[in-house]
Amino acid sequence: MEAKSNKKKINKVSMLFNRFSTVVIRFTGSPMAFVIAFCVILCWGLLGPVFDYSDTWQLVINTSTTIITFLMVFVIQQSQNKDTMAMQLKLNELISSSKDASNRLVAIEDLTEEELIVLKRYYTKLAKLAEAEAELHTTHSIDEAKAVHEAKKKGVK
Repeated sequence: MEAKSNKKKINKVSMLFNRFSTVVIRFTGSPMAFVIAFCVILCWGLLGPVFDYSDTWQLVINTSTTIITFLMVFVIQQSQNKDTMAMQLKLNELISSSKDASNRLVAIEDLTEEELIVLKRYYTKLAKLAEAEAELHTTHSIDEAKAVHEAKKKGVK
């Protein structure tokens, strides 16, 4: 019973942070955010002589920018994670809906780095095969690359 309650709390916190990060990312990427940041820096710089360029004057801007940067890292990472997942889902849909594409690539983001290196070598071979083709639109599948290559070369599908 308690596990369900904790899960609901986590989901609610996650949803709230997602909404918050979306609003913050949209605002901080806007021209208005730049203007505000520029004005803050300008005011800080103009107040230098008033505070005799003291250590406290410098500490205010250093501490403020450090805190803002630290917090923005988490907000930006949340946004990146969401964008990456959406992009992966879109690519998965394109792969799964294409007759000639290999469905092995649908969950490619879950492969290890070593497995990705093996796939990269394979696609490098495919690229070399494709370079030999006169037609730009010749494609190859990961599962049957050489057979498909030969069939396309002969005009048979």
